[in-house]
Amino acid sequence: MTLFWAICALMLLVALLFVVLPLWRNTGNKNDVLRDTANLEILRDQSAELEADLLNGLLTQDGYEQGKRELQARLLEEVKTTGQPPVKLQHNPAKVLAMVLAVLLPLFSVLLYLKIGSANSILVAGNSGNLSPEAALHELERKVERQPDDPNNLVMLARSYSELQRFPDAVRAYGQLLKLVPEEAQVWAEYADVYAMINNKSLLGEPEKFISKALELDGNNSMALDLSGAAAMQHGDYVTAITQWQKMMSMLPPNSQYAQTIRDSVQQARGMLAQQKGGKDKLAKLPADKAPEKATAGPAPISGKVALSPALAGKVAPEDVMYIFARDTQGQKTLRAVLRKQVKDLPLNFTLDDTMAMQPQAKLSGSDRVTVVARISKTGNPAAQPGDMQGSTGVIKPGTKGVNIVIDSVVP
Repeated sequence: MTLFWAICALMLLVALLFVVLPLWRNTGNKNDVLRDTANLEILRDQSAELEADLLNGLLTQDGYEQGKRELQARLLEEVKTTGQPPVKLQHNPAKVLAMVLAVLLPLFSVLLYLKIGSANSILVAGNSGNLSPEAALHELERKVERQPDDPNNLVMLARSYSELQRFPDAVRAYGQLLKLVPEEAQVWAEYADVYAMINNKSLLGEPEKFISKALELDGNNSMALDLSGAAAMQHGDYVTAITQWQKMMSMLPPNSQYAQTIRDSVQQARGMLAQQKGGKDKLAKLPADKAPEKATAGPAPISGKVALSPALAGKVAPEDVMYIFARDTQGQKTLRAVLRKQVKDLPLNFTLDDTMAMQPQAKLSGSDRVTVVARISKTGNPAAQPGDMQGSTGVIKPGTKGVNIVIDSVVP
């Protein structure tokens, strides 16, 4: 509790600095005060950006600390230097207001906290990462109830319903979301996908309208193109299906597993078209499929074995999701290859290669040094969460074989 009050006092001191200091320094030159306040606002924004970059992995801890020190130095400089010295006035209302606020602001804040606050709320917030998926979903539902006009919470809720196969709830959430963001193509595509699940798994009818809306907003949206091809197949319009899927394939890494899946669908559509009357003539007019690129010279894949420590065997379920990924060891720690499996697959012999890249420009062969991590996610989220279990290698080179990873630690 002592630590809590110490933090409160520090936060009040900082708040007073930003509120009282500009008023105290207001000696009749309004432009100086506006300039100083603007500078302090800029410094606060830059501090927030530093914290965001650290959380997102764009900054190392050392880089964050250095940036923080530089901002603190600039803040002190702003406090010390304000331009012209103040003009002595017999009576300065701004200074009187500053002194009144210096007394009343802390007093009012403490009284307000004692009335409606609770130090235990900090503990609740700190433990939110340990919520079960069901409890986390309920918390998200409560957030949407409190802030029904917040699209960020709504999209998370809609996608959570979809992942849990609660499709009627997902349809309702997406309908509410689209009232707030009617120009988002991806949301229309996701809406069509979940709507089809309550439409006898058919994309015909209402889902088609949503797909058309998505493509109207963004003709290159990959999910909308995929669904458009599938809807055309249900119509028996194989030419449109092939056309939409070929366009989609042109935007995917040629050797990726996803591209191969779409390529197989195109071949199926070609076979169905060939059986139609006049289908062969139509096939002749369609562009040929682009063949997968041949593997270029470069580092070989990373291969090895992942096993679970016996000490953790009782803390996982067979259906828990497991990610095996390679990432850079420096800079932004870019992901180079990702493999998704389940605990029931353990022990597992694995291979990571360029076909598993998340982005075409971030392949395994484009890195000199990587770390391979195996992580069991209790929530299905690849980002580390408290309670997840993981193991990793040291720094290795692409092409390393015989890697052994033991999942033996729990994320705090």
